[in-house]
Amino acid sequence: MCGRYSITTPSEALRRIFGFVEQPNLQARYNVAPTQQVPAVRLGEDGERHFSLLRWGLVPFWAKDLAIGSRMINARAETLAEKPAFRKAFAKRRCLILADGFYEWRKLEGGGKQPYRITLPDGAPFAFAGLWETWRNPADGETVETCTIATTEARGAIAEIHHRMPVILAPESYDTWLAVAEDSEAAAEAMATGPGAELVAHPISTRVNKVTNDDPGIIEPVEEPAAKAASESGAPEKKAGKKPASLPLFE
Repeated sequence: MCGRYSITTPSEALRRIFGFVEQPNLQARYNVAPTQQVPAVRLGEDGERHFSLLRWGLVPFWAKDLAIGSRMINARAETLAEKPAFRKAFAKRRCLILADGFYEWRKLEGGGKQPYRITLPDGAPFAFAGLWETWRNPADGETVETCTIATTEARGAIAEIHHRMPVILAPESYDTWLAVAEDSEAAAEAMATGPGAELVAHPISTRVNKVTNDDPGIIEPVEEPAAKAASESGAPEKKAGKKPASLPLFE
């Protein structure tokens, strides 16, 4: 699952990395949440990559209202070609959803959940595999462009945090994913070849749980809950002053 993420990379760097034509002026976002406008890249009819803002939470063209979108922020990669809500978008409307970190929550034995931020080792931006749709309000004719993030089964160390994770595309797969002329088999292969073992995670404050908390403090590492429990039980404490270690994922 992917229910929150960050995109803090400057606009010009995003333009250079993802190769879109526009020159947007984006603010850093540390706590992106469903139903908000999110940065995405699509392939235009001119063959160029174009930047756009899409509402997170896909609304199929046949939906009666926008409310269904809040339940469609994610789409299982395994069934994109089958589900009525996603199969047409998978065939004709694929996009890159830009991010530089995402959040998952691990259940704690004593109750509660510990959030983690998951990134590439160098903190570089990456692209989720996304689908998009255009929905027309039957009441007033207004159109809204919406999107969803594909997810897949978690592997390796991330499975200890959550059983699902967003699909991250490898840069060399961007063209294949965006080119809707490609068959679904090629698109499915693109979803299976993204970053894996190099991903890292570190625990962060539960401030991320509140959508209105959207500031740099969200992504600062905190102490692992297990370390605190050990300290309280009389076990040796970790030395002060050291930055909490990141966890390698997909080992």
